[in-house]
Amino acid sequence: MTKTILSVDDSASVRQMVQLTLQGAGYKVLQANDGADGLAKAQANAVDMIVTDLNMPVMNGLTLIRELRKLPSYRGVPIIFLTTESDAGMKKEAKDAGATGWITKPFQQDQLVAVVKKVLGA
Repeated sequence: MTKTILSVDDSASVRQMVQLTLQGAGYKVLQANDGADGLAKAQANAVDMIVTDLNMPVMNGLTLIRELRKLPSYRGVPIIFLTTESDAGMKKEAKDAGATGWITKPFQQDQLVAVVKKVLGA
């Protein structure tokens, strides 16, 4: 069964790169352009994993994670930050909010696929 991953980023080029990378590895990818859109898409679709940016308009990635973790169906779903941020304090805040992992942009395609496979147990 194909795993579905939600990519949440305000940059269309990053969403496209994530989609091309993960589709090439055999995953189905949904896209959202900010945290609010991501929350709506996560509630409307069953997803196996979420890859989200941190800094976005409307709703940032931390708020998105906190909102998702309130939903019973998303308590155990892996959520990976894909962001330019690398501050240790911000990483701790993300982990406390419920983030599963952290990848710093710009990302290597094989690194993203390896993390996804590891987290999803593929």
